[in-house]
Amino acid sequence: MVSGSTILFSYIFSNPKVENMSHFKRAFFVLSIISILLTSCSESAKAPRIGEWHVILDLGAGKELPFTMEYRANDQIVFFNADEAIEMSDVVRTGDSILILHPVFEGVFKGIYTEETITGDFIKPSLDRIVPFRMNFGTAERFETNASPAQDVSGNWETVFSPNTVEDRYIAKGIFKQKESRVTGTFRTTTGDYRYLDGVVDGDSLKLSTFDGAHAFLFEARVSDSTMTGVFYSGNHWKEPFEAKRNEHYELPKADSLTFLKEGYERIAFSFPDTDGNMVSLTDNVFKDKVVIVQIMGTWCPNCLDESKYYTAFYNANMEKDIAIVALAFEYAKTEEKAIEAINKLRKALDIPYPILLAQIGGGSKVKANEKLPMLNHVLSYPTTIFIDKKGKVRKIHTGFNGPATGEKYTEFVNEFESFVTELEAE
Repeated sequence: MVSGSTILFSYIFSNPKVENMSHFKRAFFVLSIISILLTSCSESAKAPRIGEWHVILDLGAGKELPFTMEYRANDQIVFFNADEAIEMSDVVRTGDSILILHPVFEGVFKGIYTEETITGDFIKPSLDRIVPFRMNFGTAERFETNASPAQDVSGNWETVFSPNTVEDRYIAKGIFKQKESRVTGTFRTTTGDYRYLDGVVDGDSLKLSTFDGAHAFLFEARVSDSTMTGVFYSGNHWKEPFEAKRNEHYELPKADSLTFLKEGYERIAFSFPDTDGNMVSLTDNVFKDKVVIVQIMGTWCPNCLDESKYYTAFYNANMEKDIAIVALAFEYAKTEEKAIEAINKLRKALDIPYPILLAQIGGGSKVKANEKLPMLNHVLSYPTTIFIDKKGKVRKIHTGFNGPATGEKYTEFVNEFESFVTELEAE
């Protein structure tokens, strides 16, 4: 256990997650912590009980997003989504207050605890978002069910989100497996996937959720044997309708056809600083006569996190080859200092061996990102990967990333990626 007012004050005044809040919310946050310190007894409360816990994020308007977690010895916490386990090892307790931080993302759980309950708010400072939560000790299903499943949703679903709009409309592919009432899977889009979704079919209702430390997603739908109609909630700040129909043969457009070089270009160029302030460009000797993989990403992006894990493993396994990877980070942080802190936090958490350059601060606008790389028709997605051959020519641009939650599609991506890079390296 880590405890004491010294640690909490250090967190308040030096942590970028707090400093990036609006002035009002930062002041409120600081005052609330000081109030806790002044009113808490000098001895810490008994630690939360070891074992399984049920977590509810209150999205408002009667909507609740559930997931499960395990509280372990030495204040180790693990969140679960289907086959995913997220370790939240940065836990601070003092008196009866608790802070739970993600090892990479900025979100923080701030609450009051007893042996069997934790209540408070999940805060994302840079976006000024606050979601109330409650955690209760004891074994519980992710979603309660009241009826046997009327349908089996296993298989592929041709899906449209915001189907009745032009600006917000986008297509997706639902991929689900069902065993009795339980459903796991994900929605793939042209720009990535919704990662590990976990839920149930309750009568004719489908309920799915995930919490990955950055995103809180809830999907609710009415299903028949061949259709589903529902609503997708992203935290308490966004919701949109979606429609889907069974289509085992449905496929999304190829990810290699969505972003491309404008006419007249065969190369890309950039010059951005690394975390030490050194300017880096593709003309540097370190990239000469090498296959270069350029990763367009952000430290706030879960799909980018999945991709960075894979790229780190690939790079470490191929360090003796003429292959280089460089990442361009487009950051939400409002200052260069905070953006660099976020990049260094990601590098440390994953032990990333390749350079991450700071390409943008103050938001993840894809329009602004395209201004930094004007030779591209557009930057459609975080992440996007650009493959450059040993002569410096762009050979392929891959939009999005099919992560481990997509199963066979992830395996397919890995095989195609490694085959193509091997081909370029042999030229």
